[in-house]
Amino acid sequence: MDRIELELYLNNVLQTSRFKDYCPNGLQVEGRRRVKKIATGVTASLAFLESALEWGADAVLVHHGYFWRNEPPQITGRKYRRLRALLANDLNLFAYHLPLDDHPDYGNNAQLGARLGLIADDARFGEQDLGWISTLPMPITLAHFTAQVDQTLGRAPLVLGDPDSELRRIAWCTGGAQSYFEAAIDAGADVFLTGEISEHNTHTAAESGVAFVSAGHHATERYGVQALGAHLSETFDVEHLFIDIDNPV
Repeated sequence: MDRIELELYLNNVLQTSRFKDYCPNGLQVEGRRRVKKIATGVTASLAFLESALEWGADAVLVHHGYFWRNEPPQITGRKYRRLRALLANDLNLFAYHLPLDDHPDYGNNAQLGARLGLIADDARFGEQDLGWISTLPMPITLAHFTAQVDQTLGRAPLVLGDPDSELRRIAWCTGGAQSYFEAAIDAGADVFLTGEISEHNTHTAAESGVAFVSAGHHATERYGVQALGAHLSETFDVEHLFIDIDNPV
């Protein structure tokens, strides 16, 4: 597959122009023109790049790439070692942040919701309407929902709330969306699921009576990029491999 064709296709599918993001979306580092093998992952860490190169990837596709807003511009230290691995091996880096969170089919929220059996309502909440919410046909307890999250993600989440409380409206946004908690409460949620937690979320949960579930930034964002990579391999003549570099956060 031609690299330019791949970039145009991904930008169109993920509708990158719709988003005001904290980093550039699309091709971040240019590599070889022909792409036959695409490795996907959550973050373009050096360990991920080395694993992708060992597999023989022509391109890597990640959720967390480089060149974040307000980061130091100097190409030194860890940034240098990462970029050297890409440039020395003619390896393309594609990264999609908010567009990959939001996509209705291949997005992190869509994929996590599907694994938890959640059917999203039309209503959205939070910055750029990135938060999703689902109204269950029958209420479940927080303990039941927590066990479902644990089994699905393969890790025990941090949970704030009464285990016996009943949930009918479940809100979620993957990754570091703990600042969306107030918006989820305003949207009528009984529980909010995200990846990370901040100190003030504890007090908000206690005072509002709305449960908070922190299931891990990395753990909640593993599925969108996998689904997108699988779609590319089904649509074009390319191989796909998801490489999971474990992260406890």
